Amino acid sequence: MVRSLAKVVHKASSPAVLEQVSKHYGRVKALEELSLEVTEGELLALLGPNGAGKSTAISLLAGLRRPDRGRAWLFGLDPRDPQARANLGVTPQETGLPNELRVHEVLELVQAHYPNPTPRRELLERFGLGGLERRQCGGLSGGQKRRLAVALAFAGNPRLVILDEPTTGLDVEARRSLWEGVKRYQAQGGTVLLTTHYLEEAEALASRIAVIDRGRLIAEGTVGQIKARVGLKQVRFAAAELPPLEGVSRLEREGDTFTLYTPEADTVVRQLVQKSVAFKGLEVRSVSLEEAFVALTGEPQKE
Repeated sequence: MVRSLAKVVHKASSPAVLEQVSKHYGRVKALEELSLEVTEGELLALLGPNGAGKSTAISLLAGLRRPDRGRAWLFGLDPRDPQARANLGVTPQETGLPNELRVHEVLELVQAHYPNPTPRRELLERFGLGGLERRQCGGLSGGQKRRLAVALAFAGNPRLVILDEPTTGLDVEARRSLWEGVKRYQAQGGTVLLTTHYLEEAEALASRIAVIDRGRLIAEGTVGQIKARVGLKQVRFAAAELPPLEGVSRLEREGDTFTLYTPEADTVVRQLVQKSVAFKGLEVRSVSLEEAFVALTGEPQKE
């Protein structure tokens, strides 16, 4: 009884929880016994290859779909409960905006559904929409539409925001500007669940990362913990030729530059010396998040 009560309290205290959920579409297994928790005040980046189940997980937490097995919780309630969804903001991968309405009208329309919305001026400033209030949505550029779609997720002053590929189609400057808006929200105590194909984005924003593949959770932790789990180092140097070396997981060559991925960097460097390899410009570093992702899933993120 005590254990059951603790379980209920734990679910109620976390903004979003998936508990052993499975979801199938015909014979396709989108999620298989996936458990995931988004804790108060964190920015959790949900990563995975295309088709891994990220969008399905988000749809369950947003109350757009029901799991075949297991439970989804949003602020301790069924995600379809209006009381729970009043504290949620979402930017889906694709958003249709009414072409005839002006930017300020769209913001006002969404804000009207919430008891304590974020001030419009703050939204415009935070997401680089200042000066566009009177512009019709149909006259916005693709990047401006995307920034408005993200701003709408924050319009209701939610406790939890789900951002599904929020910076797709944005240039580097606009992407970094949006990052600052998201960081400011989190710094004020907000919670964010983010999916992205830009691993640089996850590395810059996430306090924690969860990696799913084929509908299952395969790794979670901080960026540093994900890299450490892979256990690889990158050894890079220039040389004319390279003899066979032990302990190398992967080798890349571009001109006379070799990049080796290995769990034993010291051993590999020692072999270079013992085999009299004439190398220069030696660099040894930890792998990037992207390289760790490839090692975990076997494929790169596709933009």
